[in-house]
Amino acid sequence: MYRDKRIAVVVPAYNEERQIGRVLDTMPGFVDRVYVVDDASKDATGARVEEWAARQPQRIVLLRHEKNRGVGAAIVTGYRRALEDGMDIAAVMAGDAQMDPADLPAVLDPVVEGTADYVKGNRLFTGEAWKKIPHVRYLGNAFLSLLTKIASGYWNVADSQTGYTAISREALATLPLDRLYPRYGYPNHLLVMLNVYSFRVADVPVAPVYGVGEKSGIRLRRVIPRMSWLLLKCFLWRMKEKYVIRDFHPLIFFYALGGLLFFLWFALGVRMCIVWGTTGVIPRMNALAVMTLFIASMQFLLFGMWFDMEHNRPLSAGPRPGGRTAR
Repeated sequence: MYRDKRIAVVVPAYNEERQIGRVLDTMPGFVDRVYVVDDASKDATGARVEEWAARQPQRIVLLRHEKNRGVGAAIVTGYRRALEDGMDIAAVMAGDAQMDPADLPAVLDPVVEGTADYVKGNRLFTGEAWKKIPHVRYLGNAFLSLLTKIASGYWNVADSQTGYTAISREALATLPLDRLYPRYGYPNHLLVMLNVYSFRVADVPVAPVYGVGEKSGIRLRRVIPRMSWLLLKCFLWRMKEKYVIRDFHPLIFFYALGGLLFFLWFALGVRMCIVWGTTGVIPRMNALAVMTLFIASMQFLLFGMWFDMEHNRPLSAGPRPGGRTAR
């Protein structure tokens, strides 16, 4: 137990036979239950976990997927088991040993203290992040984090893609887990869901861990377009659920009008470029309309974002100054 709370750690694992032993060996002693979810690995991940489970049968539980369903689905499987076993808090640590177990107390504390319902580790907070994280991944992560702020309404969350998290039993019991995106966009979709159900989210500094033998299967040129489309759908769903169906807020008008003006700006901008390319002349009225529509659309969209930020401010627990800030 940790501060009188029963703690579970969900470990999604796919082809992690080389790293899973390190994860289990360094798991803090206060963790009551470790659920390793083998997402139909093609290597000996399951066999390695079985060896550990035989030594600690009351603590380490191996859960298997018959076919690969994605990291999000693996986490949901662990969450469901944590609910069944009466765990108070469920944390997530990846099976590739890229999450420092020394940071787990900082991730758990806001949930334990009741100041947050969900906590995300933030690798970008430390000055070491740019040095340790491959630069292309760092920039891709920063871009997706910005889109996630807009889509989710949690403007305090700066590292949306990290999987180092902790969630309360109440939040797990409330969220429709079966509707969550099953693959790489899972943490982004979960944040949108948490916002719609008005749960508080905290962002805490954690150390970025790289160069421990991990292998990433993420390809940004495929992930970013797919994630951008997912986040657009999540944003529109949140607007409908939170500001139309469950309650009404005038920011919906700002976003709607800003989106319409932006579409018109894009259409007229394309027309202007076509005319310019075919005749060599830029139509003055067309150019004036393009400028006016762009300025107006940006104003409406930014006002919508500002209203959204203010409305969701009570749900942002903010960073904890006591978290780790350097290595």
